[in-house]
Amino acid sequence: MAFEKISERASLYNDLEKKSVSELLHDINTEDKKVALAVEKAIPQIEKLVTQIVQRMKRGGRIFYMGAGTSGRLGVLDASEIPPTFGMDPSWVVGLIAGGDTALRNPVENAEDDTEQGWKDLQEFGVNERDTVIGIAASGTTPYVIGALNTCREHGILTAAITSNPDAPVSHAADIAIEMIVGPEYVTGSSRMKSGTGQKMICNMITTSVMIQMGRVKGNKMVNMQLSNAKLVDRGTRMVSEELGLPYDEAKRLLLMHGSVKKAVDAYREHQ
Repeated sequence: MAFEKISERASLYNDLEKKSVSELLHDINTEDKKVALAVEKAIPQIEKLVTQIVQRMKRGGRIFYMGAGTSGRLGVLDASEIPPTFGMDPSWVVGLIAGGDTALRNPVENAEDDTEQGWKDLQEFGVNERDTVIGIAASGTTPYVIGALNTCREHGILTAAITSNPDAPVSHAADIAIEMIVGPEYVTGSSRMKSGTGQKMICNMITTSVMIQMGRVKGNKMVNMQLSNAKLVDRGTRMVSEELGLPYDEAKRLLLMHGSVKKAVDAYREHQ
């Protein structure tokens, strides 16, 4: 049977231009409610991937997201949030998009159609068998992603795919296939909608659970976050104050001296 892109089937809704704003918003919200349920069904595959990533990261491995268009942008977004949230070096989680950084804001013609460029982009980072490469492709057919995953597997690198279509070509190119079947989009074929929302949810799940497993969270707090603005300094100060029972000003002094909640708490306790 020929591969069918469920994500590109006709919308379940017609005559969108005739609807009121309220109708549009309620319809979109109705469709969005389906996303979390679709992601839930993929948890066994996400769990398998996270478990293997943690094993590799403990040996110095990294995560690489790869995609084109919306899928590529969401991978870059998730990767860019890891340093400020968990205090990790930017090299630990890397987002690559077909067409390079220019494609983050503007489409780069034919960039996603090159089956060899993805592997070339990975080689610039010295990708190796300790790393994990996650291809994101709502359609499941993006050549940039499929080509990279196939070559990664030839080199013994763990691969995964996030797609909105069952039995997609990108799934066959990956060791672990995460298939999140959200159905047709509200605007036919607009994968920035439900598919994009689900991709963001799955990326959040992967990196958050990996970082917790790697010891970057204590209790339920971001004890390694970067103190990059006044809001985060205040949040960190309150964490230190609560953990050590210190006045706010003393906690802030300790935090700024040591650079993170974890380091401040550890240093204080070492000298008690």
